[in-house]
Amino acid sequence: MRELYDYLAVGKEAGTLDQDEEKLAKKFFKTLDLLSANPYHNSLESHEIDALTKRVGFKVFQSYLENRKPGAGRLFWAYGPERGQITVLGLEPHPENTTRGYAGIHLSRFPP
Repeated sequence: MRELYDYLAVGKEAGTLDQDEEKLAKKFFKTLDLLSANPYHNSLESHEIDALTKRVGFKVFQSYLENRKPGAGRLFWAYGPERGQITVLGLEPHPENTTRGYAGIHLSRFPP
């Protein structure tokens, strides 16, 4: 996830993102701003995903990057590793729109 963040941040600053990347950057950074201010902001609709929590052994949450669109983006995150921190673990299209559901979600490794 760090590579995606860096790519979008540098590209946005340099003006080198294409139109789709620019749209993603806008949604991604807005979601991160809301998440850092209040993980349960109404527009994020953050909630725990039991299937992912069971799979990885710690609580994994999903927040909306967008809504009411085919393949609407979802941001997956967890609290930690330190108190007061949030770690972004993944950015994927809405998993319920795929045949694999949450089993097909690829998460970054949680920092030690």
